[in-house]
Amino acid sequence: MKRNKRTPAAREYFRAFYEDNRLHFAVGMAFTVLSLGVGFLISWVLGAVMDTITTGDLGRLWTILVLMAGVMVLNIPLDAGYYGGRALFIHQALRQYKALAFRKLSEKSISALSQENTGRYLSTLTNDVTTIETDYLQNSFDLLMQVLLFFGALAMMCWYSPMLTLLAVALSLPPIALSLLTGEPMAKRAKAVSDRNEGFMAQIKDLLSGFAVIKSFKAEKEVGKLFDSANRAVEDAKRRRRYFEGGVRCLSGTFSLIFQIGIFIIGAYLAIRGDITSGTVIVFVNLSGYLVQSIGSIPQYWANRKAAAALVEKLAEVTDEHAGRSGDPVPPELNEAITLENVTFGYEPEKPVLRDVSMRLEAGKKYALVGGSGSGKSTLLNLLMGAYDGYKGSIAIDGKELREIDTDSLYDVMSLIGQNVFLFDDTLYQNITMFRDFPEDKLELAVHRAGLDGLIEQKGESYRCGENGNGLSGGERQRVSIARCLMRETPVLLLDEATAALDNQTAFSVTDAILHLDGLTRMVVTHRLEAELLAQYDEIFVLRGGEVCERGKFDDLMERKEYFYSLYNVTNG
Repeated sequence: MKRNKRTPAAREYFRAFYEDNRLHFAVGMAFTVLSLGVGFLISWVLGAVMDTITTGDLGRLWTILVLMAGVMVLNIPLDAGYYGGRALFIHQALRQYKALAFRKLSEKSISALSQENTGRYLSTLTNDVTTIETDYLQNSFDLLMQVLLFFGALAMMCWYSPMLTLLAVALSLPPIALSLLTGEPMAKRAKAVSDRNEGFMAQIKDLLSGFAVIKSFKAEKEVGKLFDSANRAVEDAKRRRRYFEGGVRCLSGTFSLIFQIGIFIIGAYLAIRGDITSGTVIVFVNLSGYLVQSIGSIPQYWANRKAAAALVEKLAEVTDEHAGRSGDPVPPELNEAITLENVTFGYEPEKPVLRDVSMRLEAGKKYALVGGSGSGKSTLLNLLMGAYDGYKGSIAIDGKELREIDTDSLYDVMSLIGQNVFLFDDTLYQNITMFRDFPEDKLELAVHRAGLDGLIEQKGESYRCGENGNGLSGGERQRVSIARCLMRETPVLLLDEATAALDNQTAFSVTDAILHLDGLTRMVVTHRLEAELLAQYDEIFVLRGGEVCERGKFDDLMERKEYFYSLYNVTNG
């Protein structure tokens, strides 16, 4: 079977193992070679001792024993260098490999990641990394050692007896062929285990996230069946891989036994004939042990290495999928306006959520977006954040089409405070600053504007929020989200029902504070239709069925007594 060439993305991951790490790799490999020399010296010493016993030369025997002691002492630093160099290489290789994976992951856009199952990332960065550490990185040294051990032993055997060495070469061909034939099937089985682990991790994540729903609907038995199905799938894949590995080891062990017995019998026959000495037989017996070890290990190491390499390629594939949009960078400013012209968009092309939407959001002004549930308000904000490219029409920032803007620089222009708030299991301070350093006065101002003064005073900046903020109320989590967004000071601020979880008084004060921020362009989606706040907007856009049915200032819209007027009266009773 022709081997598939690695993709550029996969090659980048393999290079990550060796970036700024070649010295550690070279040291580990050098000590691997040196430590093998010790093993061959021991084989020579054993043969020399046996020949000395035959001749009865005690002086030579003591010389050999002193040499043996020196070899044993030398072996200690060589082993230390071998294991130390290997450990340093693997440490840095894994750190750089996972760092590259996370960097690639963080380069994806919000919409790209939302299309994917995050369970596969959990699997590839946990289960697969463990396999890669053992079967690829560590195997790099183990495989080299076994290959050098095999050929070094053969060379030494050839020096002692070419005839016996030819027999060794002939007997070693079947296990070598075994390694070449089993590599590809082993890789397929390893990838199958990885795929099943991915599904299992996704299932666990889903069940734990929906634990409250499961309990409230008393669906434990039903979801238990889902868990059992995913669990069975992954364990069945592991079983198939174990069976295959067992078969490979069985055949390899059989070939190795035939090889070792054959070498011993023929060596004994040649010694009886006088073609070789008894010491040579001992050397061959010892070296044949090395060959048996290599023949038994190389097929397994080679197959596992290919299987682990397939997991690296899998990670490269999943992180390269839906990669972030590349484009032209734009400065973190809005000088003129954001313009939408005849924008139509639907998550399914035949079912548009927005229809022929046109609006102009001028720099520094305040805009409200109102409408009934399902009218497309959140979708419109997501489009402005570059979440989806598949819209018709045009969205431009200071005349630059949104599709042509680099997503990373787009997030320096605008930020979004959404309805769903995520908090890290860290301190209030870290959740507000998002792990960055800010001047104290800037932090205090954002905290005040978000209405967090009381919470900070009560619990302190070092209070841990818990997993996804479970140590805080919904309103407190939302205020932390508002504060962290205010810290960024992007020129455009989008709010999608950002005060929905707050009480009326706090929601009013927070929204009022945001509307009084100088120099920002604000687009606020809200269901709170309060006259005092609505009057502050430069323009209100009213969505109905995905279309802008009205626009204007609050007083003008109320005077028209159309859809907005009805919406306002229904909301306010």
